Amino acid sequence: MPSNPTLLDDQPATGAPPSSPSATTIGDLEAGLDRLQSQGPPARRDLVRSLLPVAAVVALLCVWQILSWAGLKRSDLLPGPLTVAASLADAFADGTLQRAVATSLLRGVSGFAIAILIATPLALLLAQVRTLRAALGPLVSGLQVLPSVAWVPAAIIWFGLTDATVYFVVLMGATPSIVNGLLSGIDQIPPQYRSVGTVLGATRLQHTLLITLPAALPAYLGGLKQGWAFSWRSLMAAEIIAVGGSIGFGLGSMLQQGRDLSSMPLVMAAILAILVVGIVIELLVFSPLERRLLRRRGLLTQGAS
Repeated sequence: MPSNPTLLDDQPATGAPPSSPSATTIGDLEAGLDRLQSQGPPARRDLVRSLLPVAAVVALLCVWQILSWAGLKRSDLLPGPLTVAASLADAFADGTLQRAVATSLLRGVSGFAIAILIATPLALLLAQVRTLRAALGPLVSGLQVLPSVAWVPAAIIWFGLTDATVYFVVLMGATPSIVNGLLSGIDQIPPQYRSVGTVLGATRLQHTLLITLPAALPAYLGGLKQGWAFSWRSLMAAEIIAVGGSIGFGLGSMLQQGRDLSSMPLVMAAILAILVVGIVIELLVFSPLERRLLRRRGLLTQGAS
């Protein structure tokens, strides 16, 4: 029996009309989602997001000042923000604050950079040699949870009251965190990545530089952030305890000086300076790097950037 070519040509292969309502609705929905994703966040949302940290700081300062006015503690034990600000101004005027911040930043950044140079190849070696990782992995994890201040007495005995003591404590505080961060990232790499590299004829060095490190970069960056936090805390502990000799005057020394003088405003001023430096490093270094990495991998939306 002859077929009707007109009917067959008009009928789609799926049996549905060419312009069904469901297909049109899904297409419009996808287009709308694309337009929403391409649009930036409203200016009001950006303004609110920028003002929230400022509002939180102002609220804390108000609570602090109210507690100081309430007289729960003597004014010399609980100075108000204005008194601490005056102490900061005095330290800035005589150059003590600038010298302390510069000394601590130089030590922290230098020690952290050395820790990266040591921890990165060590983590890559442990990832490649399973026997070595089985032997040293628990030791690295144990060193990570060991309080860095525990190294200060031993470092003073070994190196005396010199900058080597401070750098040693910083290294012991930062290196284990960086090693474990990179190892964690390497463990999460899909096996297919290595297989593709092998098929393409990549050498061991190319595997490391072009496959392993880029794939493990998010966890590696997390390890670097944690390593910096540990190095900064270790540095403060070393500067507080190891005072004198040829060790320069840092923020930890400034904190200890306030304790020796029983000057609570100076103690609070040093604490605020240590806190501000840590926040500035986070906002200017690690947060932009993290946003850039997530954006390049499509894990950061426009509203979150």
